[in-house]
Amino acid sequence: MSITIPRRGLLAATALLPLPALAQTPWPSRPIRLVVPFAPGGTTDIVARILAQHMQERLGQPVVTENRPGAGATLASGQVAQAAPDGYTLLISNSASHGISPSMFKNTPYDSMSDFTHIALAATTSSAVIVNPRYPAQTFPALLELGKSRPDGLDFAISGHGTTTHLLGMRIGLATGIRMNPIPYRGAGPALLDVMAGTVGLMVDGLPSSIGHIRDGAVKAIAVADPQRNHNLPQVPTLIESGLPGMTSYSWFGVSGPKGMPAPIVDRLNTEIRAILKLPAVQQRYRELTADPADMTPAQYTAFIAEELRVWADVVRRTGITAN
Repeated sequence: MSITIPRRGLLAATALLPLPALAQTPWPSRPIRLVVPFAPGGTTDIVARILAQHMQERLGQPVVTENRPGAGATLASGQVAQAAPDGYTLLISNSASHGISPSMFKNTPYDSMSDFTHIALAATTSSAVIVNPRYPAQTFPALLELGKSRPDGLDFAISGHGTTTHLLGMRIGLATGIRMNPIPYRGAGPALLDVMAGTVGLMVDGLPSSIGHIRDGAVKAIAVADPQRNHNLPQVPTLIESGLPGMTSYSWFGVSGPKGMPAPIVDRLNTEIRAILKLPAVQQRYRELTADPADMTPAQYTAFIAEELRVWADVVRRTGITAN
């Protein structure tokens, strides 16, 4: 004898059945992609590989770094913004991709805030104003006097157009009334060579690329863009000490994912990343890079990015800098 179950009863019975196995699978259960929006070898890539190694050990799944350079870090960032928010595609968000490029590029394929889940800040690196040892200004106050005496302003070398060091130099000009003329190079290395040769006597640069040359006397740091004196260069005054209130600047690197990531995954990643940044081996490697580890919750990192966007958008607007 057959028994007919009404359709409504059948649906109710189905609702009591166990969910598919996929829904029960704990995260992570497969490899995680950590997308790096720059070429291998730079500070962004190094920070990514440090994180990936230790995340893999702590999460029990491979964490694979994937370099996708291009378009001021917006290419890779736009691709990650479109990925599934399942915790298996992450991005090294940074000062270029999420702080500066959205203001410089007219058609940035994402919104730095609404299209991402910001997870943790991983590292910051400082910037410095450096000069050739034979440059006519060997202190920051002397540099200001020199700039004010030259109607055509001051030429300064930068590692690339639209970098934090480029915009920091322009911020100094806005704050002091001095015309600052950026001379862009294809990377910090070629720019530093010209500063050491005296071809361009002044540069704004990140400490990871310049610290060795500062220590051996090939160039001289006359100010750093930290809130307090940098522990790598305790003898060098800050821009704030030199008369420019609030003048700080960092290159920074963090981890973000697509918008809508589940809160438990975000919290787990944040907890693991912050634990990794406290490991003695990681802190030693950071010291070698002149980088500083961070310690932020997802909410704090999100607020940090919002403030960076505000600061750099104002500089871009006031200077008229655009992507080229």
